[in-house]
Order: sequence, then structure tokens, then C-alpha cells
Amino acid sequence: MMLYPPMNQLLKEIPSRYMLVNVVAQRARQIASEAEDAGIPLDDKPVSLAIREVADGKLQLKQE
Repeated sequence: MMLYPPMNQLLKEIPSRYMLVNVVAQRARQIASEAEDAGIPLDDKPVSLAIREVADGKLQLKQE
């Protein structure tokens, strides 16, 4: 089974696997909440959408 996007591509955007998990989980919850509030059915799972956003460079890690 191939993982898409590949982990090395995701780690170019967010350098730590642990941070990656947290960022993706937070964004997935946000996507699910927004879709539920708007009454929009999602074609894919929120986690898949969040992972694609990271891979496309649309989702960055906030430095605090």
C-alpha cells in the first residue's frame, strides 16, 4: 500500500512527525466543524483533506 502524499513530502512542510499529527488533527477538526455548520457533505474524510492541504503547502506550522 502506497501512502499518498509520501511522508517525506509532508515532512518537508512540517519537520516533525509529532507536529504533523497535531497540525493535521487540528485542521481536520476545523474542516469537519465548518462543513457541519454549513450543512455541506464532504466527499473525503477531513483528515485526508487536511493532509492534502499540508502537502500542497496551503497549511503551515505556526511558529509561536
